[in-house]
Amino acid sequence: MAEQSRTSDSCKTDIQTDRHFREEIPGIVDSLVRSCVNGDCFDHVGPEPIPSREAVTDLVSRFNSLLYPGYFVRNRLEQFNLGYYFGQEATVLFELLAEQITIALRHDCIRHDLPCVRCEERGQEVAIGLMRELPEVRRMLATDVRAAYQGDPAAKSYDEIIFSYPGLLAISIYRVAHYLWEQSIPFIPRIMTEYAHSITGIDIHPGAHIGESFFIDHGTGVVIGETTEIGNRVRLYQGVTLGALSLPRDAGEQLRDRKRHPTIEDDVIIYSGATILGGSTVIGARSVIGGNVWLTESVPPDTRVIIKKPELIYSGKQIERPQDSSAA
Repeated sequence: MAEQSRTSDSCKTDIQTDRHFREEIPGIVDSLVRSCVNGDCFDHVGPEPIPSREAVTDLVSRFNSLLYPGYFVRNRLEQFNLGYYFGQEATVLFELLAEQITIALRHDCIRHDLPCVRCEERGQEVAIGLMRELPEVRRMLATDVRAAYQGDPAAKSYDEIIFSYPGLLAISIYRVAHYLWEQSIPFIPRIMTEYAHSITGIDIHPGAHIGESFFIDHGTGVVIGETTEIGNRVRLYQGVTLGALSLPRDAGEQLRDRKRHPTIEDDVIIYSGATILGGSTVIGARSVIGGNVWLTESVPPDTRVIIKKPELIYSGKQIERPQDSSAA
């Protein structure tokens, strides 16, 4: 009985303690509400809608199902049901895409008090425009797949590249996002490419211009800035940065609409760890940029740029080789 009494007293104490802490919650809630009024913190409280990150990442999967039919579906896809498959997928994709574009446009319109652009009509117009471009996007991506197969001896098949190469996934998402960027659609292109960044380690800004037969080998750590221009048949390796020069404190306003990132012409190869910076920097056609090279100036066509072999310094106890007993 004494043991039961002690247990009961302990439970009562726990309940009182829990109640004591819970009583603080209304005051905390009041503080959080006030923080949404004073303007010191960021929030999105108001009548304007906001795009859904989850819905946009779902759109990425749906685009891949159309761009690579038969690869990312559970059921077998045959020639006789191809029209039905495309019809179902395209209809759902159009409706979801138009909805998110409309929300993104309406958000900016209301939040920034912009002139009416007839958001819903514009959303449907851009969505169907992108749908019309999908055959051309598929053609471009086919050149990227072939470039990966030709550039990587480890690739055993096109199927392996489509299923598993992070570089191709990042490029596939970029090519869709770039169309939306060109149409001045807010939020959605960046959500798409940052989603690709989060799952591949490859950061391609949707504003970059990239030609066909583009191959990123391995890919982790690749950064391609907004105003980068890349020609055809370009190959990059992991850790390559195509970025901007050192920026002043107020660079956001000074340089927002200026070219800040390099131009890479046709048939260039850039090896791992290379950094190429600056809006006026041009890497000429057919050039090869070696690993860990740092460039802030242009390179003429047919140029090979490498770092001089560094001097290696070994330190530590030397291990003597044993005497050959047969020599005695």
